[in-house]
Amino acid sequence: MGSSLRKMSAAATRRIYRKRNVVERCFNRLEQWRDLATRYAKRASLYQASLVLIAAVIWLP
Repeated sequence: MGSSLRKMSAAATRRIYRKRNVVERCFNRLEQWRDLATRYAKRASLYQASLVLIAAVIWLP
């Protein structure tokens, strides 16, 4: 089980993990909003609007 069997380099794996971690943390922050986590808005347009609004509140200081 040496490094010759590894399909990706350690640096590439680290970069992928960091990008995946950012996405997972974003979803976790979005799920803190109850109406978004429970899909309170049944219409797709209202759900999308609330998603955009909540994302703006989270990412803009």
